[in-house]
Amino acid sequence: MSNKLSRRSFLKSLGITTLGVGFAPQVIAKLNEVKGVKPIEGSWFEFQHHSIAEGKYWNPTLADFTANQWDYKIREMAQAGIRYLVLLNTAIHDKTYYPSKLLPKHQMGCNDPLEVVLTAADKYGINFFISNGFYGEWTKPAFLMSDKSIEKLRLRAMNEIAEKYAHHKSFYGWYYPNETGISGHYDDIFINYVNTSSTEAARLTPKAKTLIAPYGTRNVIEDEKYVRQLEKLNVDFIAYQDEIGVQKTAVEESAIFFERLYSLHKKGAKSRLWADVEVFEFEGAVYKSALLPAPWERVVEQLKAVSPFVEKILIYQYTGMINRPGTYTFAGHPDSVLLYEGLKETGYLQ
Repeated sequence: MSNKLSRRSFLKSLGITTLGVGFAPQVIAKLNEVKGVKPIEGSWFEFQHHSIAEGKYWNPTLADFTANQWDYKIREMAQAGIRYLVLLNTAIHDKTYYPSKLLPKHQMGCNDPLEVVLTAADKYGINFFISNGFYGEWTKPAFLMSDKSIEKLRLRAMNEIAEKYAHHKSFYGWYYPNETGISGHYDDIFINYVNTSSTEAARLTPKAKTLIAPYGTRNVIEDEKYVRQLEKLNVDFIAYQDEIGVQKTAVEESAIFFERLYSLHKKGAKSRLWADVEVFEFEGAVYKSALLPAPWERVVEQLKAVSPFVEKILIYQYTGMINRPGTYTFAGHPDSVLLYEGLKETGYLQ
């Protein structure tokens, strides 16, 4: 294959206009001739999962973690090759995960888990994106992004968090967790929410990076309007969800959707293209049952699908889904050891 052949042309040369199951392995193999498969460099991270049903196998354990256990878990992730952690939320259900003057605090196994994990990340070389949510009812994202009183609380929380924790060298950036999903294009309220958050982030922490992780990846429309929206979004990294775990996308479709995003970002977006690879499946009904670790063989195919098109791969998520065998800080389903071993054996975790 000519080195001058673009990825888009390459895919078309394989006859891929709609991606069918029959030739998915062939497609993935060809894609990885273009560019090697990337390792897992980052993961989402949480003190408690926002959905009680989904967090069945690890929420009770994490609630009792001591400072030593959090330190050990951060070290475990660093030893596995994780270089970026994305804190899903700093507050939920009207309580924070750090001592705050704005809201009461969740009762956890240590007084200030945010301080503990950032201190550990300082030691072990991990970069943290710190969430600016969820302030208000997390199940109503459009309301959270548009309501002025919630916006005021969110920005005050960012100020408080920056004052308390921005001195940590591991405080790498901010993550904006509220989402509306992409329906062809981004909603205006989402763009305004991101840009308002980034304006405050730049004022508080001028060197900090910014990250979003939208869903609706399969719905992206490849047109100039989308390119203009990317140019308008004031954010450094966009880690699109591959939506395999939530059963909106099949593994064999993922390469096509990320190839489309690669083309759009190449046209002038300010942001860098990352992937948010879902390494879970549901025990029962989607969104209404516990999350379980996905088979490692499926996860490897997910990594292969997105690798040619993205700069870095993050996963949702190490916490609860992956545990090193014999770890002192086991939290999750027993099959989380199998996922760790499979990814380590294939080289995608260290």
